[in-house]
Amino acid sequence: MTSLIWLTLLFTAHLAECVPEKPKRSALNQLTRTLLRKYDCGVRPVHNWTSTTTVYIDLILQSVLDVDGKTQSVTTSIWYRQIWRDEFLVWDPEEFDGINEISLSSDAIWIPDVIVSEFVDEGKAPPIPYVYVNSSGSVKNYRPIQAVLACSLEMYAFPFDKQNCSLTFRSWLHSVKEIDLALWRSAEAIANDKREFMNDGEWELLSIPSLYRQIRQGDTDYAHIQFNVLIRRRPLLYVVGLLIPSIFLMLVDVISFYLPLNSGTRITFKISILLGYTVFRVNLTDELPATAVRTPLIGVFFAVCMALLMLSLTKSILVVKLLHHSEKEVKQMSVSACLLDKYGSAGHGFTESALTSIKTLDHINASGDYELENSLDEDLLSLNEIQEPPSRLEWLLQELVSLRVAFSQEDSESAAQADWLSLCCKLDRYLFRLYLLVLVLYAGTLLLLWASWSFA
Repeated sequence: MTSLIWLTLLFTAHLAECVPEKPKRSALNQLTRTLLRKYDCGVRPVHNWTSTTTVYIDLILQSVLDVDGKTQSVTTSIWYRQIWRDEFLVWDPEEFDGINEISLSSDAIWIPDVIVSEFVDEGKAPPIPYVYVNSSGSVKNYRPIQAVLACSLEMYAFPFDKQNCSLTFRSWLHSVKEIDLALWRSAEAIANDKREFMNDGEWELLSIPSLYRQIRQGDTDYAHIQFNVLIRRRPLLYVVGLLIPSIFLMLVDVISFYLPLNSGTRITFKISILLGYTVFRVNLTDELPATAVRTPLIGVFFAVCMALLMLSLTKSILVVKLLHHSEKEVKQMSVSACLLDKYGSAGHGFTESALTSIKTLDHINASGDYELENSLDEDLLSLNEIQEPPSRLEWLLQELVSLRVAFSQEDSESAAQADWLSLCCKLDRYLFRLYLLVLVLYAGTLLLLWASWSFA
C-alpha cells in the first residue's frame, strides 16, 4: 500500500514536469492593462475637475495641392501635432521593466475635441489609430491631414496673386476653463519653418504667422489659435502659356498696318488674326480661374485685347471704304479732305498736286464731269462749225481730238485717284498712331499693376 502511494506521487510529479508553465504576461502587456483597467475615455483626464487641460498645438505645412477659386477652397497637406497631459496615464517605469513610453489606441483614451473651423471636407489621409504616452502622462497625437479649407481667395491679380488662408483651431464644446490652447513651438519658429514644404510646385510658401486669442460666445470664453498660411503663386507657367502668345498676336496685328492699303489683303489678314485669337482663347478657358464675384485682371486683359483687334479691323474697313468712294462721294468729302490735309500729322504733307477741296471743286463741274482744256474746246467748236460731210482727213482729225479728250480725262481721273489714295494713307497713318497710343497706355497700365502685385 505504501509503495502504491509512492508510485502515485512519482507519476503525479512526472506529469507536473511534463505540463508547460503558463506564460508570464510581458511588462508592456501588464502596463497597458493596468492603465486601461479603470480608464474612462469619456471623462476629461484631471483629478481635480477645476484644473485646466492645456493642449499644445504644432503645425507644419507640407504642400498646397489645389486652389479652387470657384468654390473658394484650398486643399492642403499638413502635419498636425497635439500634446497634452493625461493625469490618469502616469506610471513608474521601474515597476514595468523600465518602459518609459508606450503606444495606446486613440479610441481607448480621452482625445480633446479640437477642430479646425475652416474645414470643408477632410481629404484622403492615412488613418493613424495610435497615440504615444510617456510615464509622466504626456500624450502625443501626431497625424498627417489632407484638409479642404474654406478660404476667401482674391483672384483679381492672377497669375501674380497672393493668398492668405487661415486655420483656426478651437475646442468645439469646452470653454477655456476646461481646455486651453497653446503653441508647442514659438510663433517665430512656426512662421519660418519651410523645411518640409514642397517648394517646387505652383505655390511658394511665404510664412505661417500664428495668433492666440480668446473669443467670448454668450457668457463663456473659448480659446482659439489661428495659423495664417501666406502663399504666392509662381506666374512663369501662365506668362509663357497665356500672356506671351497673346502679346505676339497683338504685335502681329500692329505690324499688319504696314500692308499696302489698296492691296486688298489687310482686312483678310486682320480677320485671320481675330479668328486665331478667338480659337486661342477658347482653348485656354480652363486655364483661367473661375470666380463668381470678380473677373480676374487677365480675363479683362484678354477681353480688351479682342476689343482692340475688333477696333483695328473696324479702322481698316473704314479707311478701305473711304478709298473706294465714288466720284460723287469724293466731291462730298472735299471739306473733310481739306481739313485732314491742313491739320494732319507733320512731316507727311502732300505735294502741290494733292487732292484738296479747292482743286476738287475747281476741276469738277456741276454734273460731275471734268472740264476740258481750252484748246480742246476750240478744236471741238471748229469741228462742229463744219456742216459739210467730213472728208477722210477731217474725220481722222476728229477721231484724234476725241482720243485726246479721252486720254486727258483718264489722266485727270488717275491723278485724282492717286491724290485720294495719298489722303487715305495719311488718314490711315493718323488712326494707326491713335490706335498705337491706346495700346501702349493699356499695356503700360497692366504692367504697372502686375509689377506692383508681383513685388509687393
